[in-house]
Amino acid sequence: MSKKAVIEASSLPALAKQFREASGKNRAEAARDLGVARPSVIQAEERPDINLSKLRKRIIERYSPYELVGPVFYLKKKS
Repeated sequence: MSKKAVIEASSLPALAKQFREASGKNRAEAARDLGVARPSVIQAEERPDINLSKLRKRIIERYSPYELVGPVFYLKKKS
C-alpha cells in the first residue's frame, strides 16, 4: 500500500499559489488559462474562508504533476 498525503482544505489556497508560482505563471496568465477572472485566482489563493475548492483543485492540477482527490471526511467522537 502506498502512503498518501492528507491535505486539509485550509491548506489548498497556499498549495495552489505555490504550484502556480513554481510554474512561472502570474495570476493574470493563470486566469486566462483557466477561463476565470483574475480576482477569482486571487481569492482562491488568498481567501481560505471563501469556498473556491473547485478552482483551487483546477489550479493545483493544472500547474503540478498531481491529481487532487477528495474530499475526505473523518468521523470524530463528540466531546
